[in-house]
Amino acid sequence: MLDTSLRIALSPVLLMQAAAVRARALQLPEASGPREGTIGSGPALSVLILGDSSAAGVGVTHQDQALAGQLAKQLSQDFTLNWRLIARTGATTASTLKHLERQAPYPVDIVVTALGVNDVTHAVPFKVWQQRQQALRARIDQLFAPRLVYMTGVPPLGLFPILPQPLRWTLGKQADRFNAALATTLAAEKHWHHIGFDLPLDPTQMAADRFHPGSEIYAIWAKEMASRINTDWPLVSNQT
Repeated sequence: MLDTSLRIALSPVLLMQAAAVRARALQLPEASGPREGTIGSGPALSVLILGDSSAAGVGVTHQDQALAGQLAKQLSQDFTLNWRLIARTGATTASTLKHLERQAPYPVDIVVTALGVNDVTHAVPFKVWQQRQQALRARIDQLFAPRLVYMTGVPPLGLFPILPQPLRWTLGKQADRFNAALATTLAAEKHWHHIGFDLPLDPTQMAADRFHPGSEIYAIWAKEMASRINTDWPLVSNQT
């Protein structure tokens, strides 16, 4: 592929740019606050959020402002929600798989994932990433037996303001490739769904590091996820 050839040709420049970005990037902590709880009233629903720094709420100060907290608040309007967050800054598909090797099985109705950025930035080869994604899906099904799984797509790294060109272009192309493959694969799955990351990336709505979401983007993300769950769950839960 053309972009693969260009990445190889530009690799010395890309490596220097990546090192420079890491050196000057503002290091933000994960959001504070509880990572599990029960909230709301109505029919019982359990949700697990699994992922990297975006799932962990980097970019805001408290989980109430992050994806987990805002999604829990939205869903608690219709359900007695039992929610849990398993997320860590820097998490990749491989490291998440390793973590889940130590996880005891327990049933969960819905799993939401946010992974992929670190696979792209760590230059995980496309075929290796596909294999790890397949293993991750099998492990999630084995551990949690979810009725629904929503895999959030890789954000459009080609639009991230902190990344210089041509690094931004090459990472963006790889993120697009990962997303296209994920969407195609999950289209054939019954209970797995790809959620394209098409949220606005207005720099004023991003975190101070210009890389992670700010509270407004987390709110939009949570609202979209809650809308999908409220639409899909009644159809799934009524199936025998």
